[in-house]
Amino acid sequence: MSQPAPASLLGRIAVQARLISMDQLAEVTAEQGRRGDGTPLGELLVEKGLVTPAQLAALLRKQQELVARQRARAPAPAAAETAAAAPVAPAAPLAALLRDAVARGASDIHLHAGASPKLRIAGALEDAGAAPLDAAASERLLLPALGEADRARLAERGELDLCHPVPGLGRFRANFFRQQRGLDAVFRFIPPQPPSLAELGLPSHLARHTNYHQGMVLVTGPTGCGKTSTLAALVDLINEERREHILTVEDPIEYLHPAKRCLVNQRSVERHTGSFARALRAALREDPDVIVIGELRDLETISLALTAAETGHLVLGTLHTRGAIRTVNRLVGAFPSDQQDQVRTMLSESLRAVVSQRLLRRADGKGRVAALETLVVTKAVENLIRENKTFQIHSILQTGAAHGMGLLDHSIRQLVQSGAVTREEALRHCEDPRSLGGGGS
Repeated sequence: MSQPAPASLLGRIAVQARLISMDQLAEVTAEQGRRGDGTPLGELLVEKGLVTPAQLAALLRKQQELVARQRARAPAPAAAETAAAAPVAPAAPLAALLRDAVARGASDIHLHAGASPKLRIAGALEDAGAAPLDAAASERLLLPALGEADRARLAERGELDLCHPVPGLGRFRANFFRQQRGLDAVFRFIPPQPPSLAELGLPSHLARHTNYHQGMVLVTGPTGCGKTSTLAALVDLINEERREHILTVEDPIEYLHPAKRCLVNQRSVERHTGSFARALRAALREDPDVIVIGELRDLETISLALTAAETGHLVLGTLHTRGAIRTVNRLVGAFPSDQQDQVRTMLSESLRAVVSQRLLRRADGKGRVAALETLVVTKAVENLIRENKTFQIHSILQTGAAHGMGLLDHSIRQLVQSGAVTREEALRHCEDPRSLGGGGS
């Protein structure tokens, strides 16, 4: 059964048609959320006098045309499942193992010399049910996946990051490394198509953060919280709706973004460029509109990202931080103390939003669900960043729902109240256990 187009798509079309502003869209979507009665976004736009009925009809036709084009470009919904279930020709043992793991719902596959293979399913590590690999078996299984150049890098460094494709299934972000018992590898599954916000179970209002044309939007959280997938969903929205140049710098390239309305160039550190910083310096001469940084991992990368955001580019990236306030402090703290006042000013003017997320196990055991903390940089937030009063941002996150803001603990509490996650699981992730109150599942 086909799914209706998300309401946020209609709003973004109205913004692009210059019928409403981003602030007006934010106000209407906030009103829609407060009502909670399923009132269509289009009806609210007419009710508030922002568009006429005739304009709404034209917007709805445009939305239908866009959705039809997207569906025409999309592969059959069950393509990956069909490939996995169909009779498979004799394949390399590694490919067969990875296919089986994905069919069982694994996000990560651990292959370790001296141990049996393990699968991460819904956040928990489980035994794959296969015999342990000795050192020789591990080498026979893993080394055929590497080309000559990669084998040389592994021999020189003892570790290697790359993407490993399995035809008909998808790609895997892989890390090979040597340890005392032999050669190991960990594979993380990357579906063949970038996900949508709806497919990730994320709120449609996050799409508003793709409408900026200058500044920085960051997706943050601990390892394994789904940052890369959320970032890919935002990039895909831009790719579908603008006519611009998107340049990504990743280590390695994960989701593949075929050019849709945008021109997309993806560069992998070491394979296409020497480092994130080197690629970013070059990017400023490559006429990009949107720069996507796989990870802001050091001072030079952060500095260049801020410069790009300040000089008229939209910069999207990820950062390993636990929470929006910590993200701001981390960015400032990466610089020497004598530069931090200047950096606070730059950040206050360039940062647009921080989306910090966690993945929690569902109460029914069927996968995981995202909890979000979202900071939108309003004038009040700008002032607090500039004046080094980031601790006061917490109260703005508590009361900023009208601007699309919210604390992580509030998001987790809602998941408990809806029965999506257990109270025990929530306690593992919340910042303040008191925020859950006395009830819960």
